[in-house]
Amino acid sequence: MSLVLDPAAQDLLFREARTANTFTDEPVTEEHVQAIYDLVKYGPTAFNQSPLRITLVRSPEARERLVKHMAEGNQPKTATAPLVAILSADNEFHEELPQLFPHFPQAKDAFFSERPVREQAAGLNAALQAAYFIVGVRAAGLAAGPMTGFDFQGVQKEFLDDDHTPLMIVNIGKPGDDAWFPRSPRLEFDQVVTTV
Repeated sequence: MSLVLDPAAQDLLFREARTANTFTDEPVTEEHVQAIYDLVKYGPTAFNQSPLRITLVRSPEARERLVKHMAEGNQPKTATAPLVAILSADNEFHEELPQLFPHFPQAKDAFFSERPVREQAAGLNAALQAAYFIVGVRAAGLAAGPMTGFDFQGVQKEFLDDDHTPLMIVNIGKPGDDAWFPRSPRLEFDQVVTTV
């Protein structure tokens, strides 16, 4: 069995994929979201922790409450995307470690008993999972429009609690005809990679 994705799959996930700015009105079903999560949950994290939390914004009332916290340029696309997800980090993720890291259940208290340590670990590992989420959306045949242009405190107060830190908001759906901006430049290999 080859461990290399074929070029078409690589294009779908990386080379041809980009942030979507418009979407068709085709709905994103619960089955779509389940398929995305069933991929995302396998991405590696430290101690196999799973701090990512996903809040699906489906109702018109919730959408209206969210849009008011978005940066002006992100409001129209958030108002019209088929589905919007608020991705956040659960700072109490350590409570699940005995289940997720059963060969060392003491990790919960040995490493994560202090809140500042948990917040740092939750932020890093939920951000990893958020990146997996974006790739998972693409792998499921949909397009993602991730955004950090919003009032973080406002979204936390409106949709979350003090134990959850918002990371990003992702519009999800089938891309519209004018979904893509031209691709921005990327750094070359030699600008990024150093060998020692």
